[in-house]
Amino acid sequence: MKVPMTPRSYAALRDELHRLKSSRPELAHAIEVARELGDISENADYDAAKEKSGMVEAKIRDIEAKLAHAQIINPAQINNPQKVMFGVSVRIVNLNTDEEKVFMLVGADESNVLKGLVSFESPIGKSLIGKSVGDIVSIQLPGGKTEYEVTEIFVDYTEESEGA
Repeated sequence: MKVPMTPRSYAALRDELHRLKSSRPELAHAIEVARELGDISENADYDAAKEKSGMVEAKIRDIEAKLAHAQIINPAQINNPQKVMFGVSVRIVNLNTDEEKVFMLVGADESNVLKGLVSFESPIGKSLIGKSVGDIVSIQLPGGKTEYEVTEIFVDYTEESEGA
């Protein structure tokens, strides 16, 4: 199954993979040093080093799988979007409070609500996908359902943008 992601997210995962792989010699050395301290059956340093190494290897496998299944979608190549889709930004207005919010729909690895980056798989993202300007969207939030109007759909993306 393909995993949609922006070029920025793909680059961040690739960089993280490189960083983790380059930590392998240091982790192996820590295991060796701990092993030299004596009986490994009761050696907390050895157990901790092995556990950390195992977690790094699991993270490496996870990132490699994501990169292998990546479907890179460059929002900068989306011209004049008429519907909300992965990679576009959307301006919505709360119909009760007139509060305005702007979100960009991205992949789960890149999402950061504080920066306006929302996963397309999140409840907000799922509610917005396929909507057009003028559509009313009912979004289930922790405080209950809230209705928003889609007021603008646009592309606001550069690979250097803050986010990942």
